[in-house]
Amino acid sequence: MSRLSIPSVAASCSLLLFTCSITGQAHADSMSALIAQKSVQSDTHTRYTSSYPAVPAVKVSTHSTIQRASLPRRSTEVLPTYNNNYATSSTYQYPEMQRQAPQILPAFLSGNYDNVDNEYLPLLSSAETQSSRAAREVVSTARKMALNERTIIQGGCWDYLNAVFNRAGVSRDTIHKGTYAQGPYASSSEIEAGDWLYYINHGYNGVEHSGLFVGWVDERAKQALILSYAGENRREPARYRVYDLSNVYQIMRPSV
Repeated sequence: MSRLSIPSVAASCSLLLFTCSITGQAHADSMSALIAQKSVQSDTHTRYTSSYPAVPAVKVSTHSTIQRASLPRRSTEVLPTYNNNYATSSTYQYPEMQRQAPQILPAFLSGNYDNVDNEYLPLLSSAETQSSRAAREVVSTARKMALNERTIIQGGCWDYLNAVFNRAGVSRDTIHKGTYAQGPYASSSEIEAGDWLYYINHGYNGVEHSGLFVGWVDERAKQALILSYAGENRREPARYRVYDLSNVYQIMRPSV
């Protein structure tokens, strides 16, 4: 047997490694093609059903709390509601709102309140500064009682609004009158800031309720900001909340 020189051995090894690399790459390419073909076939044919119980997929949220807070969306809030002396809860769907640049609010609305959402303060400011004289008196008096003084009135929603109108020194005119069960129900164009409304409370079991109208959050969807008082010995001030005014059956308007 003839002996190979070292350079010949090195050249032979390089040729062998190159050949193996080509073969390995071709094998890898063919395996990739086979895997891709099997993947397509598994998508177009009925998959095998295992006899073992399926493990539920883990759902991972990609939205942070900060991201959710910065996006305009319909939020769901569980609001405390009451039935006689027993507290319950109901889920109320708040409307989507277009976020706007912060507005400079008047001094009388400065402060932190737990009975009004800050995003509705500009609407309250507009109602108090751009309404008729009688409406301004009612809206501003109600705001002082609810936010600044946190006034508690013996009784329910009717007693509270009656106290607001009396303290504001205005009378009331019935603009629209219907019944809870049969209507006729008022259109949104009939309602103005400062109106005392009777309506079906769709946010809580469809009961009768009354509140002070502040302004429309979404008039097309009949969503409005209302000053509402729960009362009935609960020792809580009135709150500004969004209500569905699809069924307003009585409107009483302040006048001087």
